[in-house]
Amino acid sequence: MKRLKQVMFLMLIVVPVFSYGQLSSSNKTIIVIDPGHGGSDAGALGVNEIQEKDVVLNIAKELVKLNKKLFSDTYEIYLTRYTDTLISLKDRGVLAKKLRADIFISLHCNHSSNPNAHGIEVYVANNGKHIRQSIFLGYQLQKGLREQIGYKSRGVKFANFQVLRETVDYSPAVLLELGFLSNWDETNYLKTLENLRFVVRSILNSL
Repeated sequence: MKRLKQVMFLMLIVVPVFSYGQLSSSNKTIIVIDPGHGGSDAGALGVNEIQEKDVVLNIAKELVKLNKKLFSDTYEIYLTRYTDTLISLKDRGVLAKKLRADIFISLHCNHSSNPNAHGIEVYVANNGKHIRQSIFLGYQLQKGLREQIGYKSRGVKFANFQVLRETVDYSPAVLLELGFLSNWDETNYLKTLENLRFVVRSILNSL
């Protein structure tokens, strides 16, 4: 089964896809960033006690700031949450649909019982209208984070996550796992704002 999925992935990424900037009816590409978890759902807990919900929200906020500062608002970025609140998975997808998003990116951090597990993973839906563009976007993001930050890439994978299956028919959609909070090196890297800004720059550059 794994081999079949890898073959499918290779076949799909070579298919020409539209530029994401051409998918928007306006002059700007509309991007919805979804900081996972929030509120009573803290997500993964780092070995250094940082919480996944805080890490991804900080990254999302920096995406908004650096987009304005460095990219002259090339992208129109919206967040599914701006504070430490819990938004339902359904409502996250509904927001992307109402905003007519050109790209949907859900941000998360990984966790494993193996403290040596490390690297980034990108997930796309099993199928959907924009599956090919989603795979290409995932490939670009993991490539950028590998080359610009030095993350090990664990690949672009398929999953039936609700936020993906409910958005992929409206826009390219990916779920990005930005390292393991169970790994000392990666959780400490994600602890400082300066390092988070490097991650943000890589994401923006990959778009």
